[in-house]
Amino acid sequence: MFKAFLIKYGEIAIKGKNRYLFENALLAQIRHALKDVEGSFLVTKEQGRMYVEAQGDYDFEEAVEALKRVFGIVGICPVVILEDEGFERLAEEVVKYLGSCYGECDKTFKVHARRARKTYPLQSMEINAQLGGRILECFPGMKVDVHHPELMLYVEIRERIYLYSDVIPGPGGMPVGTNGKSMLLLSGGIDSPVAGYMVAKRGVKIDAVYFHAPPYTSERAKQKVVDLAAKVARYAGPVYLYVVNFTEIQLYIYEKCPHEELTIIMRRYMMRIAERIAEKTGSLGLITGESIGQVASQTVQSLAATNEVCTMPVFRPLIAFDKEDIVTISKRIDTFETSIQPFEDCCTIFVAKHPVTKPNAAVIRKSELKLSEKIDAMVDEAVETAELIVVG
Repeated sequence: MFKAFLIKYGEIAIKGKNRYLFENALLAQIRHALKDVEGSFLVTKEQGRMYVEAQGDYDFEEAVEALKRVFGIVGICPVVILEDEGFERLAEEVVKYLGSCYGECDKTFKVHARRARKTYPLQSMEINAQLGGRILECFPGMKVDVHHPELMLYVEIRERIYLYSDVIPGPGGMPVGTNGKSMLLLSGGIDSPVAGYMVAKRGVKIDAVYFHAPPYTSERAKQKVVDLAAKVARYAGPVYLYVVNFTEIQLYIYEKCPHEELTIIMRRYMMRIAERIAEKTGSLGLITGESIGQVASQTVQSLAATNEVCTMPVFRPLIAFDKEDIVTISKRIDTFETSIQPFEDCCTIFVAKHPVTKPNAAVIRKSELKLSEKIDAMVDEAVETAELIVVG
């Protein structure tokens, strides 16, 4: 029955003179999301509306699922598109539509007509009243409720006429690519994929960096992170994942620095390397999944010590979230089950037994002096030899 979708968007509608840039970005994201869906689609915009029209047979459920992952969309409306052949023909189609969708319906309802084409002979209130009357004639079990209807029938009069009653929620946010690019520090845990998803939802293009420590971390641990990047890419578009060999740097820090400071010092070098790669690839900020107080490296003092080595802004969208809040989102975006697979990353392998929770930045800098110039060459090599995997 449904050969098209009306796409509703939110924040884009209040943009000023550059609104068209956001609309065009959303059109591009919709086309990208539908490219792997069975069928062919025409994606267009007109008068503050966007439409997806199937060109022949297609997989309805698959198309809806793809559209539900496009940031910028707030509503997906399966719509019947009619040519204007007069009011009687419209009334017949409305009755046919309700019968096909709801059968012998006994719901309360309201008709909401919008006459965007002012040459149409009936005004919006007249369309509401006359269609409502026809529905009551054909469906005796239905009743009008203008305040809290169970069924809202929308009728939009434009060059063509659009009928719909179902608004499937979209993810909201802004189209990916409209707010620059940032580098996500992606681990195999629950938090960082959620952080990437949340920043991408604000229109930021996501690249990612993963710190691998063979042979202490397995190839399966690496594949787990690739799988997580693929889950994020379903929403954020293709992700450029940079895999950094971190083994020598970790072992060198482990050898030279106090063990209670290992976590913070390793974290500082991760941030340095991530920033170097971000600068090379055009990212404007770093993204982490840190939440205040969740672990020793995420106390306020630890975060301050970590931030000290960065010149780029560091985005922490989960900073005030409880773990349960993060888990809820991870389940919704389908990263949770992958994140809890028992393949440990380098952070968990080299964790100290009694890590410092309130590090003094001056003390940490003094400990890092023990690493001498050798660490700089190791960082250079880690950046230059990072493996690039394009995911999604």
